Amino acid sequence: MAVEEKETMTDEAWMQRALLCAERAEAAGEVPVGAVLVKDGLLIAEGWNQPIANHDASAHAEINTLRAAGAALGNYRLTGCTLYVTLEPCVMCAGAIIHARVSRLVFGARDPKAGAVDSVYDVIARPQLNHGVAWSGGVLEIDCGDILRRFFRARRG
Repeated sequence: MAVEEKETMTDEAWMQRALLCAERAEAAGEVPVGAVLVKDGLLIAEGWNQPIANHDASAHAEINTLRAAGAALGNYRLTGCTLYVTLEPCVMCAGAIIHARVSRLVFGARDPKAGAVDSVYDVIARPQLNHGVAWSGGVLEIDCGDILRRFFRARRG
């Protein structure tokens, strides 16, 4: 999928914002993943991983962001929106992205163990689905991967 230069610059700026959210997760002792949802160039919602704090396995950055966006827009259908997330979504989050009718997904680091867009599974691109999500990966991939590597290196001692 070709992306125009202007969009690439915008994607990088929004991914920087998602990285700030990932830092919030890290500061709280959560796996540092952050997400932002944008519509018409405006920030609608943001979130970060909080499964430990919320005692909720589904409290991934993407899910928290989709929930906040639905509340902000008064609709669970998030058509015309782009979701930026620092790590390739898992199967659960990919399913939620599809059900929320997000128009576009942009992620940073690929997840070789649980990625459900390109790395392990291709949940987003299944032609049988009733909604298609345009996606691109690798935006600020090094920065997005570095925060995760640092976090896990520190945890392992």
